[in-house]
Amino acid sequence: MESSLAQWRMDTPGVAHCIHLNNAGAALMPQVVIDAMQHYLQLEATIGGYEAEATSQAQIEGFYSEVAQLLHCDARHIAYTSSATDAYNRALSAIPFQAGDTIVTTNNDYVSNQIAFLQLQKRFGLRLLRASDLPEGGVDPDSVRALVQQYRPALVAVTHVPTNSGLVQDVAAVGQICAETDTWYLVDACQSVGQLPIAVSEIQCDFMSATFRKFLRGPRGAGFLYVSDKALNAGIEPLFLDLLSATWTAPAAYVPHRDAHRFELWERPHALMLGSKSATTYALQVGMSAIAQRVQYLADFCRSQLSALPGVRNLDQGTLRCGITSYTIDHVHPDALKAMLAQQHINVTIPRWNNAVIDFTAKNVTWALRVSPHYYNTETEIEMLVEAIRSIIAGGYSA
Repeated sequence: MESSLAQWRMDTPGVAHCIHLNNAGAALMPQVVIDAMQHYLQLEATIGGYEAEATSQAQIEGFYSEVAQLLHCDARHIAYTSSATDAYNRALSAIPFQAGDTIVTTNNDYVSNQIAFLQLQKRFGLRLLRASDLPEGGVDPDSVRALVQQYRPALVAVTHVPTNSGLVQDVAAVGQICAETDTWYLVDACQSVGQLPIAVSEIQCDFMSATFRKFLRGPRGAGFLYVSDKALNAGIEPLFLDLLSATWTAPAAYVPHRDAHRFELWERPHALMLGSKSATTYALQVGMSAIAQRVQYLADFCRSQLSALPGVRNLDQGTLRCGITSYTIDHVHPDALKAMLAQQHINVTIPRWNNAVIDFTAKNVTWALRVSPHYYNTETEIEMLVEAIRSIIAGGYSA
């Protein structure tokens, strides 16, 4: 492990400049990712944008096969998008909702998803239902089953790893329910792809959205959408299509693309696609099992060390916890906390109440310190964070 860690850090130029514990926000990119993007941009500058695409077509197509390998599916199931939210909304726009339909989701689904559901409710008169949580935290599959049986929803939507609380929700159990009842199933894997092994066949989702900037260590502005054969064969399509996602066959007719390109647009940033491909290849080379084990270890180490400080309370829930850890600290102002850590080149993030209204209200907090280590981080970096927070607490920077 020590030799691998040394190599991972050697591959990551950012570790020389900061202690980066904000991987749930945007991880530090490996040099190969940076090189892939810079090389392509230089090619565009040298020979032209269309010409660079034509010259690099094989490498661009490799984006789809690499992401497919990560999810254990076929390349035809993968669409490039500009972000996880972009992917998620394209999938939402494809569901054939009718007035009075029901969406079943969870209390811990991501804020952007919750806002999208409320918009659909407002515009189309949909019923929005949130399944109950288990006592230990995370959605209760039995509650989902009861809601599905009673309301026959048009869609079930679950965030695999919520942005706070370290939860890993049981998306496979929910997927089994949706498969049994032939219910459309959308999974937000924005925070799980890249830190946990994922097999879409085990989850049985119809759609899965994710980003590259987080635990996959890719560039910002890049995401993907997985689309199942069931969804493709059903012919459902997003709003709006273009000349890539469909073919104009007559003045009053078009045919949607046969595979997940149906959910793409023609104008795509190929430099970002190649950077994302390199990030995916790098993750596969490290190995998802090794990544998951290392991230879990560092997150548990972080929880144990920070929770030992006076006035620090860990907010994480769930039987199975991931690499996202969150805390509240008595008598410390969040802005002062973040600023003082930044002065020491320690990167964290501070989610506010509006990012997790249901979760934070239940916990009676208005903000949280989120610390999210990745496999290239070290115990020493976490210890430096702990000592920095110890000093902040001792300094009495009151809320």
